[in-house]
Amino acid sequence: MTAMPKPREIQAASRPRLGETMVEDFIRDGAHLFDQPLDPNACADLLARIKATRDFGAGLFLSEEEFDADPQYTGVNPRPGRNLLERFEDRLGFVEDDPQIVEGIGALIGPGYEILNKKVVCGVPASAVPAWLRERILGNPVNNLGAYVRPQFRDVTYFYGIDFHQDLIDYKAREADFLTLYIYLHPVTHADAPLYLLQGSHALGGSMFPHNLTRIGDTDWLYRNGEHGDVVARQKILTGDTGFAAVWHACTLHGTQPDAADHERISLRYLIARKHAGPVGLERVNATLRGPLSLADTRKDLAADGSAVIRANTVNRA
Repeated sequence: MTAMPKPREIQAASRPRLGETMVEDFIRDGAHLFDQPLDPNACADLLARIKATRDFGAGLFLSEEEFDADPQYTGVNPRPGRNLLERFEDRLGFVEDDPQIVEGIGALIGPGYEILNKKVVCGVPASAVPAWLRERILGNPVNNLGAYVRPQFRDVTYFYGIDFHQDLIDYKAREADFLTLYIYLHPVTHADAPLYLLQGSHALGGSMFPHNLTRIGDTDWLYRNGEHGDVVARQKILTGDTGFAAVWHACTLHGTQPDAADHERISLRYLIARKHAGPVGLERVNATLRGPLSLADTRKDLAADGSAVIRANTVNRA
């Protein structure tokens, strides 16, 4: 006699597979928030090792005189040979081999995907940013602090808020064939510079930064992309516990306000690209977009030397 399936087995069988759920979430929202956090003990271990490499305080920064003597706005982010995560490759299996990460991302961009970039991202609290620097960067849409950080510490990306943007911003003429995976290594509250993500904003495809956004309610934004139309995007604030993980489309708008806590916010950011030649879930997602999948020019906020020429910030009004 055949045994009857148990209720839990019936419930599990009736749930859609994670990969299909992620494809549907990307079509609708341009993002997926994982239900289960990554290993909190592994997160805590990596966080402790990262913090042991430096004091994430005012000592990170050049003095005003040192900066003005030789201002450098480009080439100040992590790169091969100057990337803190290279020291901890043997500690990253809790991310890169996690079953839900492997299954979900594999469904979106196929097996054997390529890690384009991975790095530590630090949201710097106001207490650590020198007064001269806070005054200088006030109102900038992108406060990447790498230019002001001492060279030996430029193996991490440091932010003091960044306006709504697409990760396509760093890839001129590249098609949106990659995803962003983001992991919090400790609990992140509203005070800890959580990410603000605009669900559904990917639908208009790529657009030049800064973006055309108008607040129309407590959680909604009207987003316009020229001839490609407009869409009402719902703001989702990504707070979460240790191990919180989310993945989003290269055209999904997101940003963060300055860190209002008295401590840094340390996270991991991966950019993961398609290598699979066959059909993948991302093709289904991209087929629904109303705008371009690539841009010849991605931003108009910088001068030729990389300094900011636009003083405007939308996410700070969120």
